[in-house]
Amino acid sequence: MPPPRTRGTALRHRLAELRGPDVPAKALDARALAALAANPGCARRAILDGAGVNKAALASALGSPSAFGQSQFALTRGNAFEAKVKADGGAELLRLVHEKLDRSAEPPAEARVPDLTATGPQGRTARTALELREAAAHPDAWTLLDHPMLALDVAGSPAFLEPDAVVVHPDGSWTVVEIKSFPLLDGSADPAKVGAAARQAAVYVLALEEVAARLDPSPRVRHRILLVCPRDFSNLPAASAVDIRKQRAVTARQLTRLTRIEDIAEALPEGTCFSPELPADELTAAVESVPATYAPECLSACELAFHCRARSRETGAVTSLGRPVRAELGGLTTVEDVLAAARGEAGDPADPAVAALRRAAALRAEALEAACR
Repeated sequence: MPPPRTRGTALRHRLAELRGPDVPAKALDARALAALAANPGCARRAILDGAGVNKAALASALGSPSAFGQSQFALTRGNAFEAKVKADGGAELLRLVHEKLDRSAEPPAEARVPDLTATGPQGRTARTALELREAAAHPDAWTLLDHPMLALDVAGSPAFLEPDAVVVHPDGSWTVVEIKSFPLLDGSADPAKVGAAARQAAVYVLALEEVAARLDPSPRVRHRILLVCPRDFSNLPAASAVDIRKQRAVTARQLTRLTRIEDIAEALPEGTCFSPELPADELTAAVESVPATYAPECLSACELAFHCRARSRETGAVTSLGRPVRAELGGLTTVEDVLAAARGEAGDPADPAVAALRRAAALRAEALEAACR
């Protein structure tokens, strides 16, 4: 008699059914996990990512191919900049870490840069954990881990993550380093891009905390990461310390929620499948059976954004106008509801949102009347 199926095994089996027969799971990476934290209310993204569905292939099958992702030019430029930052054993990178995060320590005249080569992601993860443990045996020394491999439990399965670098300080604490190709102009960068980098770094911090928890004593994982970017319009590196405590807390909550995606899966109709091989009408019905929370920010973070935007516009959802607008409108969820409230045809006059809309409509009518005189 076969052993009873555990809850985790049953969930994995259910998620495999949602992907489709013999469809391998698309591994979650830090970008995907960070995007989940940026839109925690989207059940559609949660179930698709949790099931390992290839959303780019899904979007193409739905007739809304995605333009999401970096261009080859951007990737090449980013790789060249990263190589420059890490040249000479990471001397410049360590200098920036010392300058921005740890001035009380001795300047890094030299550092350990261990070889993290191993077979497969599991082997690289184990090698990274070993080198982090070894770094604790070298007090008062700097250690640079170039492209370490970390594992983070996501919905009962390990997600393998590869930060640009992790630095071990002389006091034994650990810092995540993010190297990006967008510029720091006069010491500041695009807030949206910095926010995305901070959410991505928060995922790495959570994974590092799991490694630290297995050591005795547990090293401190710093919640200020180093963001390294080109200075102005040059290829010279500049850096900024970014506090990611808020992003870490949000990401941790979202990942906790993601481990309960069985609640979303159980609510789906029997036989639901997101395989791109399905007929278009069946696939559309399957995707639409899971509610989405679309916002314009999704265009830079999710492969299904164009599909969800089209559906949002068709239903007149105010979320298509942006989260700030949605927040101001309270219980008014569609453009039709908003216009009816502004005209005085619907809505509670005591509702502040309704009152503001009617006041705005009155002012507009007065301005148009004055212009026509």
